[in-house]
Amino acid sequence: MIMARSPAQTAAYAKAPRKPWLLLAVMACVITVLSLTLVGYYARHAALDDLSDQARISANLKVAFLRAVLERPRSLPLLLSEDQQVVDALSQHTASAVDRLNDKLERLVAGTSASVLYVTDATGRAIASSNWREPVSFVGVDYSFRDYFRRSMTDGTAEHFALGSISKRPGLYISRRVGPTNAPLGVVVVKAEFDQLETDWREEGRAAFVTDSRGVVLISSLSSWRFMTLQALPPDELDQIRTSLQFGDAPLRALPINRAEPFGPETRPDEMLVRSVFPGGTPADYLDLSIAVPSTGWHLNYLVPTEPAIAATVREWRLLTLAVLAPFFLLVALILWRRQATVIRLARAQADQLELERRVDERTSDLSQARDRLEAEIAGHKATEQRLQGVQQELVQANRLAILGQVAAGVAHEINQPVATIRAYADNARVFLARAQPEQATGNLTAIANLTERIGTITEELKAFARKGRTPPEPVPLGAAIEGAVMLLRSRFAGRLDALAIGAIDPDLTVKGNRVRLEQVLINLFQNAIEALEYRNDAKVDVQVEEGLEDVVVTVEDNGPGIPEDIRRLLFTPFTTSKAQGLGLGLVISRDIISDYGGRIDVTSTASGTRFSIHLLKADQS
Repeated sequence: MIMARSPAQTAAYAKAPRKPWLLLAVMACVITVLSLTLVGYYARHAALDDLSDQARISANLKVAFLRAVLERPRSLPLLLSEDQQVVDALSQHTASAVDRLNDKLERLVAGTSASVLYVTDATGRAIASSNWREPVSFVGVDYSFRDYFRRSMTDGTAEHFALGSISKRPGLYISRRVGPTNAPLGVVVVKAEFDQLETDWREEGRAAFVTDSRGVVLISSLSSWRFMTLQALPPDELDQIRTSLQFGDAPLRALPINRAEPFGPETRPDEMLVRSVFPGGTPADYLDLSIAVPSTGWHLNYLVPTEPAIAATVREWRLLTLAVLAPFFLLVALILWRRQATVIRLARAQADQLELERRVDERTSDLSQARDRLEAEIAGHKATEQRLQGVQQELVQANRLAILGQVAAGVAHEINQPVATIRAYADNARVFLARAQPEQATGNLTAIANLTERIGTITEELKAFARKGRTPPEPVPLGAAIEGAVMLLRSRFAGRLDALAIGAIDPDLTVKGNRVRLEQVLINLFQNAIEALEYRNDAKVDVQVEEGLEDVVVTVEDNGPGIPEDIRRLLFTPFTTSKAQGLGLGLVISRDIISDYGGRIDVTSTASGTRFSIHLLKADQS
């Protein structure tokens, strides 16, 4: 015998264990965080390595271009130091020789990239210059204090970067001695400026600058960094530079760069990670490459921002890591889910079997009790059925009496207008006979006869209605039907029909129906509208006919007080009326008449009036 488990035990056994899923979630979080951290560390170094390679290529190109810029003016002092016109001007000291030399220097500057060319005598005074025509001409200026002059006189050649004492523009002065060492005649000097080079570097959008052996910035893509230093200079060296006027009155402050350690064990010594603030910017990390410029004592420093490259590489590697880890964890979750699903399915199968046995026992007991109750109910139903047959016979008889009363009320309602008209015609005929006007009396008697025929037609229609039958449709001139309805109302509403305004009607317009029944509908609507306007001086009932493609719409609109909401909801229900003497059958009969011939009646009512719309099929439509 199998021992049945309790519902609580079965539910606990069939419930999916949460511990494995919690353990899987914790492991997934730990592994994901650890993987993303390690990948971020590796991606950072990989990005810096790639950035270093790309930056070194760019820096080498800049150095090569700088060397090309330097080499072009270096040949001029060498050539001019041996030029005969230079020698003649320095040895003869004649005005004609100096003039010829000035012209030559001016032409050379115009055809080369040099900024200015000038020649000094052995004392350092400039005797000729390429800018001899300009107000700031170098002619006559003493340059004996310049380092390049002194070194050229002793060593034969010199290069010196300084701020111009006259032009106040920085540049590289390249000089060469004219004449032998024991009897020098003077010095030839060419000045090279680097404005175009700095502009090109500036357009690239990355910081690049050149420093001399002391760390002073000579050339820079950031003009505000010129003549700043890589680090604070010693006071004695700082005083020496200021005394020589090499850089004018520049403050020689340290650059806004914080040095840091190399970013990797294999990093070259000339590569550093630094943090700097560009003018008008915010602090940021940069890779600083320092490359020596051949044939000079200068170094090119190239700053490349690291944050964009590192962020892009780290993001790419982390997305790749997530793309690998996500399918792995999904596979593990799928395996765990299938294993638990198998266990749960077995547990539920056992629970279903036990539940089935329990329900079979309960159902057997319920069926036994139901059988007993059913036998008792069968006996009761038989007695009830006998009583029901008697009640049904009573209801049939009551229904017949109700139908008979409704038919009688309908007959009384429909013949009310003809009878009233007959009475009016009879009274008029008596008056005409008393006045000896037989022709008028005969006309009234003829009208009385026609109205009696109409009463007969109405009773026949009502008999047909009681037999569930209907008069077959026939073409009815709509204008004649409206005129007939007005005629029947004229005797009862004498003096009040002026409120009835009937629009133009096509005399050939015909609709499907029966003239007598259609007049019944129109009489009901006209009568209701006129009665609603009683005691109103501005009473108006507007009757319009609108012809469509397949139907004709007759609208009867009054300016009365409208129909109350509680009555409008039951307007087409028998015996619903707001009139003290009304039966509440006129609109019911009218609706049934229109429906018999495929039409309908719509009603809209507001506080400013009521509008009935009769939709009739045209007689020429199939």
